[in-house]
Amino acid sequence: MELDKITEKIIGCSYDVSNTLGSGFVEKVYENSLYHRISKESMEVVQQHQIKVIYDGILVGEFFADLLVEKLVLVELKAVRELEEIHMAQALNYLKASGLPVCLLMNFGRPKIEVRHLVPYDVWKNQARPQPQYIPPRSRKA
Repeated sequence: MELDKITEKIIGCSYDVSNTLGSGFVEKVYENSLYHRISKESMEVVQQHQIKVIYDGILVGEFFADLLVEKLVLVELKAVRELEEIHMAQALNYLKASGLPVCLLMNFGRPKIEVRHLVPYDVWKNQARPQPQYIPPRSRKA
């Protein structure tokens, strides 16, 4: 399925969830509801998708994006009064670390859902993402 069609379907599902539930629930309620709604569209969706952060060839951290749809689109959900710069930074970091083409940042905390469509900066596309490499811990000497 084409990327634009996937994002269009996801956004449609999110409006359905928002119109049905309204605002006021915690983020996990919207995550579970959107997971269910996207699944009904026969799209592949994974909750709490692990994203590994690699530095200098080693795994230095990991995050969990709320949803990954069709192995192409990250979906990061919030249930806050207003999206702030920290939410954008988090979603952009997930996008950069994942190497995926798009992240939808959604806020269910307002009467009308907010959706931000984020794409990687061109410079990220040119950077090769090294694969994690296990390096055993150094033994401590007493």
